[in-house]
Amino acid sequence: MKLLFIGESWVIHMIHTKGYDSFTSTKYEEGATHLLQTLNDNGIDVTYMPAHEVQVRFPRSIEDLRIYDAIVISDIGANTFLLQNPTFYNMEKVPNSLELIKQFVSEGGGFLMIGGYLSFMGIEGKANYKNSPLAEILPVVMEDGDDRVEVPQGINPNVVSNHGLLKELGEWSSFLGYNKLTAKSNTDTLMEINEDPFLVLGSYHKGKTAAFASDCAPHWGSLEFVEWENYSVFWSELIKSLQKD
Repeated sequence: MKLLFIGESWVIHMIHTKGYDSFTSTKYEEGATHLLQTLNDNGIDVTYMPAHEVQVRFPRSIEDLRIYDAIVISDIGANTFLLQNPTFYNMEKVPNSLELIKQFVSEGGGFLMIGGYLSFMGIEGKANYKNSPLAEILPVVMEDGDDRVEVPQGINPNVVSNHGLLKELGEWSSFLGYNKLTAKSNTDTLMEINEDPFLVLGSYHKGKTAAFASDCAPHWGSLEFVEWENYSVFWSELIKSLQKD
C-alpha cells in the first residue's frame, strides 16, 4: 500500500529576553516520526510531505495522485493547500489541491483526517476545512469557528461499535483534547468521546474516508497513547482499511 502523509511539522521561533538583552532562536520539529516508522514497519510505503513542502511538492495533477492508495492530512490547515506561492505572489492560476484530493477520493482513493490545532476547523477556525472542498468528502460535519475541546485532566474514548477494526485492542489510553465534530448520516461511528464522535468511517463515491478527532502525537495524543501497546496495530489497520476492496 502506498500512502501520502501530509502535515505534522512546524517551526518554532522564540524570543529569549534576559534583562536588558534578548536574542532569538528557531527550531524545526516533526510530530509524526514515531507513527510514520510504525506504518513503514507494518508494510505501508509512506511518502511524507511536511507542511512547508506542500507549497512546492504537492502534486499538480490527478495523475500524480493516483500512484497512492490513500492520503492522510494531520494538523495542517486548508490555506497551506490553497495559497500556494504562484497564486499568492504572482497571481497565477494553479490547480486547486483540495479539489484534486476530492477527485482522488471520488475515484476510489482513501482519505483520513487526523485531529489537531490545524485540523478540521482548528484553533480560531484557522484550519477552515468546513469552507473547503474536503467538507464534502469527510464523514463528519464541522463546527463553525474554533472546534477545540481542551481536556487537560485527560479523557478516555469509548468504543461504541463491534467493527472488526477495533477488535482485541483492549482499553484505550487517555487524550488531552479533541476536535468537536458531528457524524454525517450513513456513516459508521466506531468511538465516542464526551458523547461526541471520535472515530468515524464513511465513503465518498468510490472512495473510503475516515475522521479521527484527536492527535496521533503529543500534545493531545498523550504520551500514554503514543506508548500504548496497540498504537501500531490501530493506525496500520485503520489506514489499510481505506484501500479499495
